[in-house]
Amino acid sequence: MKKLVLSIGLLLGSWSLFAQANVVDSSQQIAKNTQLALKNNEGSKMLHTDDATTNIYNSPEFWSFYRAIKFANLSETIRSRGPLTVFAPDNDAFAKMPRGKMDSLLNTKRLPDLIAMVTYHVIPGILKAKDIIHEINTHNGTATFTTLTGNKLRAKLDANRNIVLIDENGGQSVISKFDITQNNGVLHIINAVLIPKFKDI
Repeated sequence: MKKLVLSIGLLLGSWSLFAQANVVDSSQQIAKNTQLALKNNEGSKMLHTDDATTNIYNSPEFWSFYRAIKFANLSETIRSRGPLTVFAPDNDAFAKMPRGKMDSLLNTKRLPDLIAMVTYHVIPGILKAKDIIHEINTHNGTATFTTLTGNKLRAKLDANRNIVLIDENGGQSVISKFDITQNNGVLHIINAVLIPKFKDI
């Protein structure tokens, strides 16, 4: 895992120099009364024998996320042995972003920010829903996790017992489907894109 984090650091650093010169049944889902429109087929094409990058690529509902992964040159990172926990925003999540935001991040001049955004959706190790809830309960209602790039991501439960992720800008995203097994970890589907506080690289 240290090698994985180091590789991301090297990727960010090298860009800086260049610029300067089987799906788990969710019958126990937490959000029993959720008002979110969850497509029943989301994640249905994912196979537990495939890695996260392959499964995201094979699922049309994550085309926007895969595009970001590919443009950021992070396909190999997210298919690495890990293990990794991936919070995957679907296409509808990307559609909620402010107009022009994603196009701006897909500009080569902002590649470090895109890398930071994509890896902000990945946490080293395996965090299943029960693990996240345990951390929330253990830490008085709010758990804090460290993503691949070192940025902090918080989690809490809302009134309907949904797991809500809170990014560094205060943006919130609900886990709408969870515990989808990958051969290099676990994937959760979220309904909004998480944005870290961008840093000067």
